[in-house]
Amino acid sequence: MATKADYYELLGVSRTTSDEEMKKAYRKAAMRYHPDRNPGDKAAEEKFKELSEAYAVLSDPEKRAQYDRYGHAAFEQGGGPGFGGFDFSGNFDDILGGIFGDIFGGGSGRGGRRGTRRGEDLSYNLEISFEEAAFGTEKTISIPRMTPCETCGGKGAKPGTTPKTCTMCRGSGQVRFQQGFFTIARTCTQCGGQGTVITDPCTPCRGTGATRKTSTLPVKIPAGVDTGARLKLRGEGEASLAGGSAGDLYVMLRVREHPLFIRQHNDVVCEIPVSFPQAALGTEIEVPTLEGKLKMKVPAGTQSSSTFRLRGKGVVDLHGGGRGDQLVRVVVETPRKLSAKQRELLEEFARLDGEGAHPMSKGFFEKVKELFG
Repeated sequence: MATKADYYELLGVSRTTSDEEMKKAYRKAAMRYHPDRNPGDKAAEEKFKELSEAYAVLSDPEKRAQYDRYGHAAFEQGGGPGFGGFDFSGNFDDILGGIFGDIFGGGSGRGGRRGTRRGEDLSYNLEISFEEAAFGTEKTISIPRMTPCETCGGKGAKPGTTPKTCTMCRGSGQVRFQQGFFTIARTCTQCGGQGTVITDPCTPCRGTGATRKTSTLPVKIPAGVDTGARLKLRGEGEASLAGGSAGDLYVMLRVREHPLFIRQHNDVVCEIPVSFPQAALGTEIEVPTLEGKLKMKVPAGTQSSSTFRLRGKGVVDLHGGGRGDQLVRVVVETPRKLSAKQRELLEEFARLDGEGAHPMSKGFFEKVKELFG
């Protein structure tokens, strides 16, 4: 008689492996050798039996302890039917149900009806303005989608009629057959796992239980969103064609560029041109903000690219962290065309200009002199 392989080696795990890792190892190996994936392959069927025997032992704490102490000898005497003394009378789904139910169409372990499939998710691209993203808004969108049929209420059967119990699976949603030691369950091909068959379908939906309809939906957009944000509307996707729950709708946001503002996290940046006399003498300018215009003082001697902060005038934080600021960047504009009088005055200004009026220039050229002599 051939020597039986070590159960741990069969599953490719160590003796200290946890129950969860044991289950993962068995699932991976059993999927490879399952009879449904290897029809007619006797070697694969035998391998699958060995794997299932090993998992039946090692997944049971009491049997695992016996095996760790005595090896295969623990189950060679006084055994009942099945593998090496293990009683597999009843249904092998007890072992496979929770592992293969979602792969091979098995139910909940003991012949429960297959779960209905939910409807498809949908995606909708929505463009909003800079201000709407900053403060939040509510939009109304129109979207074509499958919705429950109003005539039959989503049942698929003509009003006044009811679906009939499937004659192939007798309402269980599964067809079972014997393959070697195992009872294998497959989704019923006649009813698609529903357990019922529609013999008199609803005319508008042709028995599917859903029709395509353009729906109008309100979408609440929170303050602080930005391009790439995704909003999830639960149950607003396609209706299920199998009586399950509806899918979800994902609204993908794109924020239009603003002609004046640039967003930096929760701050907004705005560049404002001022003339040379305004920068030199100081002035008060009108600054646009997300909420309208306001006055801001520009002190005398302001240099180009100087930045002033208007606190609390930025974008509302998406997570409730207050509000950002507005950064006003002053750009000193040099005139391109001068009248004769303006040129005369600037030339006079240049003659009167002293070193003390340009500390930045003085410091720069002193550093140049230090470096290059």
